[in-house]
Amino acid sequence: MTIVDRLAIARGDFPADLALRHAMLVNVWSGEIYPTDIIIHNQRIVALGSGYSAKQEIDLGGRYVCPGFIDAHVHIESSLCTPPEFARAVVPNGVTTVVTDPHEIANVLGMQGINFMLERAKDGPLSMFVNAPSCVPATNMETSGARLEADDLAPLLDNPWVTGLAEVMNYPGVVFGDEGMLDKLDRFQSKIVDGHCPALTGKQLNAYVAAGIGSEHECTTVEEALEKLRLGLNIFIREGTTTRNLKPLLPLITPQNHTRICFCTDDRQPNSLIDEGSIDFMIRTAITHGIDPIMAIRMGTLNTAQYFRLYDYGMIAPGKWADMVVFSDLHNLQAEMVFRRGQLVAQHGKMVIAKPVLRPVTLPKSVNIDVEHLDFSIPAASGQIRVIGGVGDQVVTEHLIKDAKVFDQQAISDTDRDILKMVVIERHHGNSNIGKAFINGFGLKRGALAGTVAHDHHNLVVIGVDDLSIRRAVEAVIEIGGGLVSVDGDKVLGTLPLPVAGLMTEIPLEQVRREYDLMIEHAQKLGSTMPDPFMAMSFMALEVIPKLKLTDVGLVDVEQFKVVDLFV
Repeated sequence: MTIVDRLAIARGDFPADLALRHAMLVNVWSGEIYPTDIIIHNQRIVALGSGYSAKQEIDLGGRYVCPGFIDAHVHIESSLCTPPEFARAVVPNGVTTVVTDPHEIANVLGMQGINFMLERAKDGPLSMFVNAPSCVPATNMETSGARLEADDLAPLLDNPWVTGLAEVMNYPGVVFGDEGMLDKLDRFQSKIVDGHCPALTGKQLNAYVAAGIGSEHECTTVEEALEKLRLGLNIFIREGTTTRNLKPLLPLITPQNHTRICFCTDDRQPNSLIDEGSIDFMIRTAITHGIDPIMAIRMGTLNTAQYFRLYDYGMIAPGKWADMVVFSDLHNLQAEMVFRRGQLVAQHGKMVIAKPVLRPVTLPKSVNIDVEHLDFSIPAASGQIRVIGGVGDQVVTEHLIKDAKVFDQQAISDTDRDILKMVVIERHHGNSNIGKAFINGFGLKRGALAGTVAHDHHNLVVIGVDDLSIRRAVEAVIEIGGGLVSVDGDKVLGTLPLPVAGLMTEIPLEQVRREYDLMIEHAQKLGSTMPDPFMAMSFMALEVIPKLKLTDVGLVDVEQFKVVDLFV
């Protein structure tokens, strides 16, 4: 549609494609709610008001209409599904746009992985914008499947679906002027640059923000978020499957500062997406806990669009994309109709359009491990060990010092104290790197859990009670070509194959959820006390989140940002 055609429709010279009659418009720009008709032509809103004719009319009968929701930061890979199935999970709940960081698949397959995600998002019902992964690998204390430098990312600058540089996790590299990190910041200085600096404060935080970082989604307390907000960062409040930061941060929000706050999900598993939702869940929760409905909706729509310079998104006004959510209850927002670019794509929680046909894409084998040459034993070098301390529903961990349980001169798991052996094996290049340590908080009494989802390098991670179970778990992951497994001794209890880079599958989301729930049941039968031990395990190898983590290179003291000995 040319501007001339749009003007003609807006003037009322010709009938529009669609008119939504008797809507109660939630105007996030003006902060009002009022009755109007919404006039749509060729995917865009062309007018608000009465007196317009249209080829199709829908009488909303006074129901509310707000902009389609926007997720400010999400790793689609964490849904265990590729973009088409992810869209089927979030679009019926009103999410019409996401800004994704595909650094999970990029850490496995590099640019080939990023291009795969862009390809899978084509012609779908979800607008998927990409931020170029800034930290592949996250640090030099891991082995990833690829390395992306500034020159590698440069071709993405001209892609209209790329908004900027994704979360800059190597915050020490920024603060202390790492050349490679500064090259990326310089290359993307005209774009949006997202942050990631958990617990960073004081002078180092000032340095980080001074480098041109624009946002932060790792805040866990109001005090941390307020310090970062005062320095000019946009705060993305996060509510993932494991990282539940929304309720603790709601007191941060005020009428004066809320325009600098956005909602994001970061990492959500299939069960959370299906049972709770996405950004819609955050908006409902915020309203339930006393946040003004217009403010809550604004944080899930307009604020995010404005931050990412997506000026055709995030509001219902002439000239904008016709992405809209229709609902009946302002205080319990449940999407009843979802429009994306003027097309009704979902109704009453179900998609009403066909899933796009998937184009064939061949990806390389991503699990390259020779298990025969791996040694899982840990010779006891002293009587005390460093232990990764799990912290409930957070991805941060404690740095614990515990007495080692030693048998036959080997340090072994101690189920009485919930201290289990953890192993991370390099799976990309077959170099046989193996990191070995101990972790508590998972509660296993027997067997082992393993998977190739291990942020952000996504090497093979195993937590187990004994070496027989650990070895069998590794073998089972190799046999399925990547994915999640649970074993008890030499018996495989369950598997969830993830053939796309060891991270995702293209089977229906509902099936993924059923199989994932079975995996959690198996883990709990083995003694796990966590609601989702696989999700928790996937973050125990992320060496940019305090305080102690394990990679294939070894045990990482994140606060010192260096590899340390297991034995004290």
